[in-house]
Parts: sequence; C-alpha cells; structure tokens
Amino acid sequence: MKKWLVALALISTPADAEYLGRMSSNQFDYDSTSNQFGPYGSPFSYNSPNNQFGPYGSPFSPQSVTNDYAINPPTLNSSDK
Repeated sequence: MKKWLVALALISTPADAEYLGRMSSNQFDYDSTSNQFGPYGSPFSYNSPNNQFGPYGSPFSPQSVTNDYAINPPTLNSSDK
C-alpha cells in the first residue's frame, strides 16, 4: 500500500514563481510557515508571509496574503512527494 504526502505550498504569482514555504502547522519542519526559526515562518525573513514589513506579509503590499485587496497574492499549490 502506497502512502502519499500532499503538501500545500505558498507560491507567489506565476510570473515570479517563488517558493514561499509549506503551509503546515508543524513547528519543526524547516519549510513550514509555522516554524518561527525557519526562512518561511520567521517574522524577520524578507520573503516570509509572517513578516509584516515584507512583500508577502505586509497588510499594504499588493502581493501580500494579509491584504484583502491584494492584486497579486500568493497562491496555494499542492505537491505530491
């Protein structure tokens, strides 16, 4: 019996196609947006959706996940690993 792991990843707009981490509640996964010490969950990492001053976490950025009126927000993509 095969087991499949489906991971949801935040990806910026298709034109950029920048990986922004794995949407996961696992605080110990390096790629997780919940890992506050990892590059994608740290509030100090430039590309982290948790950085309120970065392009993907600022409530004023047109590319942010926290801006309700963003014109180019990141999308969730699933990947089988």
